[in-house]
Amino acid sequence: MKPTKWIAAVVASVGAALLPACDGFNLQALKPGVSTVADVRARLGPPSAEYANSDGSVTYEYNRQPQGTDCYMITIGRDQIVQRIEQVLTEANLARVLPGMDRADVRRLLGGPGSVSQFPAANEEVWDWRVAGTLPTEEAHFHVHFDAATGLVTKTTRRVEAKG
Repeated sequence: MKPTKWIAAVVASVGAALLPACDGFNLQALKPGVSTVADVRARLGPPSAEYANSDGSVTYEYNRQPQGTDCYMITIGRDQIVQRIEQVLTEANLARVLPGMDRADVRRLLGGPGSVSQFPAANEEVWDWRVAGTLPTEEAHFHVHFDAATGLVTKTTRRVEAKG
């Protein structure tokens, strides 16, 4: 490997490893009621999705899938000031995913999945999020199963395995 390629690979690896630490630092610097939309974009960059809310506010999605276990939703008021910052991949939010919900509702609640798998024989599409495990030695995933024809949730499942 050429030295420049090797250096680029090392820098990329270190950057990926430090991203969660940067998130923590950058998120702590953002204060609801004080920080502006410009502050959010300067610290976190462009959002992976934007959602318009009925009150005129906008929610930005900052998703850390597929390698991370966080998805931050930052709501910006009509005055361009941060109203709230939420980590949405929580047990309470996962429990809110119910049969009959559509893809857009699930995406709005949890953010984009880390992966999507199609199972034509089962007429099923499964979205997967990596979520925090209860032990540091395990990797946990939350799955939402959709009927491929209707796009509606049929069930949710979980998978936990040893990190390895």
